[in-house]
Amino acid sequence: MNILIADSGSTKTQWALVSADGGCVARTTGGINPVHTPVGEVEALLQSEFAAERGRVDAVRFYGAGCLPSTCGAMTGVLSRFFGTDDVTVESDLLGALRGVLGDRPGVGCILGTGSNSALYDGRQVVKHIPPLGYLLGDEGSGADLGRRLIGNLLKGLLPEELTAAFWQTYPLGYEEIIEAVYRKPGANRFLAQFAPFLCKYIDHPAARSIVDEAFVAFVERNLLAYDGIRQLPVSFTGSIAFYFETSLRRVLERYGLALGTVEQSPLPGLIQYHTNKIITP
Repeated sequence: MNILIADSGSTKTQWALVSADGGCVARTTGGINPVHTPVGEVEALLQSEFAAERGRVDAVRFYGAGCLPSTCGAMTGVLSRFFGTDDVTVESDLLGALRGVLGDRPGVGCILGTGSNSALYDGRQVVKHIPPLGYLLGDEGSGADLGRRLIGNLLKGLLPEELTAAFWQTYPLGYEEIIEAVYRKPGANRFLAQFAPFLCKYIDHPAARSIVDEAFVAFVERNLLAYDGIRQLPVSFTGSIAFYFETSLRRVLERYGLALGTVEQSPLPGLIQYHTNKIITP
């Protein structure tokens, strides 16, 4: 059985075609978010990237941002028609993250990337979910949140001189350009998230470390502490922010008596293992 597994966001989609003999071919394409990506664009991307695989895929397991009850049907139809199989499931990126880092084990699984998300998982399904609310009302601990805190401190003159000088040298932007990108252009969350690597580079500076810690404290207090039994369960993460800021994340979790479980940059390796196990032991 050849199964195609995808972990998709608005920026990129990671695919893995797992063959019956255990082989795996991975590739990365442009992002697919069914809320924003028209069906025609999805079909064009599939034709461009997977024409050679048509007729060779027996099942598709697609996890993605924007895969809501209102959009899953259309996405399922596109994938089913293109690959010629009825064995297609489309699920949220959150469930993909949970299966990717926890498999069949109960726990709390989280996404810390451009945005953030979390859920209490019983090993099969979501038991409780705190809504992330997006970068304006929530997304605590995300790349967008880190960037928002950094830019806010920068423009209010709260960053030390050495960090301020390093920022402007790294990002030759003007005040008006930043305000335009945040308040008037689409993709403000991605614009803000691009500054997270600056905090990673200067994480040993007390001011940078303080910004990161404050964001993770907000994530814990406004999300994780709402889950019953959180201190008896491992808290696992996927996403670039969790991966590159693991030391800071661990320190903040320990402050609240929480145990850090698995941390993966991407849920795809775990999803490959999860679905391979399902094929071997249905």
